[in-house]
Amino acid sequence: MENGNPFGDLDKETQVKIQEAQMMEQGFQQIMQQKQMYNMELTETDFALSELDKADGDVFKIVGGQIVIKSDKKVLVEELNNKKELMAKRLEDIDKQEKEFSEKMDTLRKEIMERITPQEAPKEDKKE
Repeated sequence: MENGNPFGDLDKETQVKIQEAQMMEQGFQQIMQQKQMYNMELTETDFALSELDKADGDVFKIVGGQIVIKSDKKVLVEELNNKKELMAKRLEDIDKQEKEFSEKMDTLRKEIMERITPQEAPKEDKKE
């Protein structure tokens, strides 16, 4: 172990690949956080649409997190449906990114494992 580095006895290229894998893992975690955030927002939007569907009479919306204003039900439904559509598109993009990251990470892990795992000598076939 070189200078407290658990990978110190590995060649530089392998160390670089391990660092790259660690950075990709961090990027992957960020993508997963975004996905979770958009899923929560989509769930909230679905809930709001459901409640709006049940509402009779006046409806209100919160603006800026502090102000409640009277609004038109049809306009709110349209706004929420647009928001829902946008969230669905973002989630679709994130799913694509997630797949690409997973594939790249798998490839990189295999490369690293091939570099750090001792290779067995080919076994000779014995014919009896």
